[in-house]
Amino acid sequence: MDSLISAAARALALGDPLRALNHVALRQDPAALALRGIAMAQLEQPARARDLLRSAARGFGAHEPRDRARCLVAEAEVALASRDLGWSPRALGVVAAALERTGDRVNALHARLILVRRALLLGRVEDAETRLAALALDGATPLHTTLAELARAEIALRRLRTRPARAALLRAERAARRARVPALVLEVERSRAVLAQPAAREPRAAGERLLVLDEVEALFRSRALVLDGCARSLRRGPRVLSLARRPVLFALARALCEHGPEGLARDLLIERAFGARRIDESHRARLRVELSRLRALCAGLARIDATATGFVLRPVRASAVRVLLPPIEGEQGAVLALLADGQAWSSSALALALGESQRSVQRALAALLEAGQVRALGAGRARRWLAPPRFGIATTLLLPTSLGVG
Repeated sequence: MDSLISAAARALALGDPLRALNHVALRQDPAALALRGIAMAQLEQPARARDLLRSAARGFGAHEPRDRARCLVAEAEVALASRDLGWSPRALGVVAAALERTGDRVNALHARLILVRRALLLGRVEDAETRLAALALDGATPLHTTLAELARAEIALRRLRTRPARAALLRAERAARRARVPALVLEVERSRAVLAQPAAREPRAAGERLLVLDEVEALFRSRALVLDGCARSLRRGPRVLSLARRPVLFALARALCEHGPEGLARDLLIERAFGARRIDESHRARLRVELSRLRALCAGLARIDATATGFVLRPVRASAVRVLLPPIEGEQGAVLALLADGQAWSSSALALALGESQRSVQRALAALLEAGQVRALGAGRARRWLAPPRFGIATTLLLPTSLGVG
């Protein structure tokens, strides 16, 4: 490796892409193209970065498999940063294994950490945890230690385990300072700030109360019956009844929980659950059917009793009924939670992360665009969506993995 390539690589390792470009900007050899691609990625020019990295990979070809594999890893990282999540993780796993065989354990570890981060972006927490546990981190560089601890902290936060999340973030901060990469230190600081931000709302007679993640965790561990509007579930302690795929039953449970021991009249329940304005006997018959389904699912958690005018929900072996609502109300909350990272997402990547159809996501984006909460860049297949970072609000509970909390 010549001196200019070495100097450019050192500059990139310290997060100084402009200095790196000064060394290799006019060169067209594969090594220089690869470094230019990484520099363009650090300068937030992902399309140009990927073009350069692909050119470098072609230049190295089959006769230099290790350098070619490094280019593929760098391209995967650029794709991850630009929220292009449609690529195959299996292919990157093959690249990581090839790097391992050639003795390049540093870049093999980097490739596997990319797979962990991709799994987290897609809400696949168990997959991310399994991949992270399989990594050999002894002797890892400060950069890779930081990335691993950030992933460990995010897994804990997605599962509402704040104590291990804090411990992982403390380790990440120490490693980031050893790495001397300002962007990495800033990312750790942003992650730590989430713990102090409101994560949910609890409606009360005297007004709304904002809860941070510690308070939400304590509420979930209490003996209260909790209507969790973030994960769309009903829970008491470790037992969780998910109603995420049953919107009518969740609407009924929420209406009954919000009105407590007073209960709710039949017509108001019909309006809340079915959106009906002109109520007839068919609505009342449907209400009886849906409440029968909810009773069967809630057995052991709550009873639903008929009153003279309507129905009331009574907790079983619970100290109280508490209602928890997301910090951002509405169907677009999960979309906004993903966009809150400040990155530009495609509608296809959002659909993949949310497990929804692309058409559903496009409808949500159109509504958010009309409300001025998101903005679009580009057109057609190149269109990307951005939302301003939501400082002061933790969107952790709105992410797709909130369905698996507990």
